[in-house]
Amino acid sequence: MKAAKLVATRHKGREVLLVRRRRDGRWMFPGGKRKQGRESLKTCLAREISEELPELELARCRLWRKLNGKNDYTGRKMSDAIFLPGRVRGRLTIGAPREIDRVAWRRPFHLNLTATSRQIRDMLILEGILRKR
Repeated sequence: MKAAKLVATRHKGREVLLVRRRRDGRWMFPGGKRKQGRESLKTCLAREISEELPELELARCRLWRKLNGKNDYTGRKMSDAIFLPGRVRGRLTIGAPREIDRVAWRRPFHLNLTATSRQIRDMLILEGILRKR
């Protein structure tokens, strides 16, 4: 696994926590790449969240799924670990303004999502974690 992503939901799975990349305006689940050979996936997630969203507090993140293979949208290789938190609290404050220009709880259906985030969103819908209505 090269990266760790956080999937936090609220309002009975109708909204998810997303960040928008400054460079292309695409929305994605928060997280990032792991430092090669130096950290676990859970440590990677904690570091990335503390860098990107420093006032966010997460309780008991658990690994939901590991994604290895091709992305359905691009055909490119994916290597991501997806974590679900038990609870999320705190202000949505951006700690990495060079990377992220917005953070929000959003319904992820008509947004310009990254290909990886679209794939994760679709899996969440199939599993009943995310709801359209």
